[in-house]
Amino acid sequence: MFGTIAQREIDVKSEELIALAKKLWENPEVGYEEVKACPWIAEFLEKEGFQVETGYAGVPTAIRAVWGSGKPVIGFLGEYDALPGLSQKVSTTQDPVVPGGPGHGCGHNLLGVAHIAAALGMKKELQEQNLPGTVVFYGCPAEEKLTGKTFMARNGAFRDLDLAFAWHPYFSNYISDGTQTAMNSAKFHFKGVTAHAGGDPHNGRSALDAAELMNVGAQFLREHVTSDVRIHYSFTEAGGAPNIVPDRASVWYFVRALSREAVEDVYARLVRIAKGAAMMTDTEVTEEFLGGCYNTLQNKVLLNVVYDSMKEVPLPEWSQEEMDFAAKLNAQRPNYKQLVDSGVIQEGEHIFSHIPPVDHTDVFGSTDVGDVQHLVPGILFFTASTNAASPAHNWQFTACSGHSMGMKGMLYGAKVMALSAMKMVESPELVQQAKEQFEKDMHGREYICPIPAEVPVG
Repeated sequence: MFGTIAQREIDVKSEELIALAKKLWENPEVGYEEVKACPWIAEFLEKEGFQVETGYAGVPTAIRAVWGSGKPVIGFLGEYDALPGLSQKVSTTQDPVVPGGPGHGCGHNLLGVAHIAAALGMKKELQEQNLPGTVVFYGCPAEEKLTGKTFMARNGAFRDLDLAFAWHPYFSNYISDGTQTAMNSAKFHFKGVTAHAGGDPHNGRSALDAAELMNVGAQFLREHVTSDVRIHYSFTEAGGAPNIVPDRASVWYFVRALSREAVEDVYARLVRIAKGAAMMTDTEVTEEFLGGCYNTLQNKVLLNVVYDSMKEVPLPEWSQEEMDFAAKLNAQRPNYKQLVDSGVIQEGEHIFSHIPPVDHTDVFGSTDVGDVQHLVPGILFFTASTNAASPAHNWQFTACSGHSMGMKGMLYGAKVMALSAMKMVESPELVQQAKEQFEKDMHGREYICPIPAEVPVG
């Protein structure tokens, strides 16, 4: 059966793969600073016979590794950046390795290695069966900044692919034909004039007033946008002493929506609000556009293939130690009872051990996987790699990403990708169907990178 050799190869290489995932976990690096992860992954793939390019597409810590020739050309979208402030030991209590340091609170140490494993599995089967096909591993930095793949796409990446697979560790086994949001990120810097706030206020022009007025305008904007739009912000600079009229203030905005077009429309209105706030306060405003990404575009043909593979690949068998570890974490999470009461999991099921039906709801987070999915047919899915009640971007997720349950979820996700890829090799008509579905979903649109050419990487 197609995919058997690929899955077996992942088992054969499992100790090396787990060792690499643990090495990444022990050395967490935030986006665009993956200066250890990048060469470690590159060296690993070079030893496995891949042709490897680092600094790919003008992104210093990006990787493109290729093996094979001919069609189909199948890509695996690896990531390896950590999150700031989520350092954590493999422990059931919050206990950072380095207080305030980074940690893999989204499991990207697992994510990167799962895609390596899938690439190795596909390579082995193509090799043994003497089949045509090209395996491409993409090392994609800074997903947490939602710009890594976007910068890579801006500089020509991904266009050589026929299909793209993406997996993510999660608290459940999950695949959806819903959409994750597109996003824009920008900082607005206001410049005013200082003065004594008590004795000389008429000579001051408050940058903070301008930033606050912008935020008020954004609140009123919320009433006049579609229900899928999300607008959120935080101050990054807001003046110093109260008796000085602030001449500097900055506010950082995210705009999200379920389509790229909606993001661009709302963002343009937000920029006008910022300019209006500057006019009202006799200050100046500068827009610092940081980046953006597309909404996801789940390919239904690939979704069906991956979902079938999720049911065919044996689920991880959780040890008593893993269940006990997860139970102690779940006991600290009030949403565990909600999961049980709602029937999502059974009482005592502390790690997901089943495959639910395909989900059809939209999700209001974002991922730059969406950019790739607007260039080629692609799919993103999730498998259980943490305790059932673990939130993402949390110390519990970091703990599980260094634990054996995370490693088992990683290898299961890799096997699902490898099996799915081999099904596409076996059935060229499925590749064609996926491409036809992609063209249908795009409605004649073309991908236009959200990040202008003048915005530097990072």
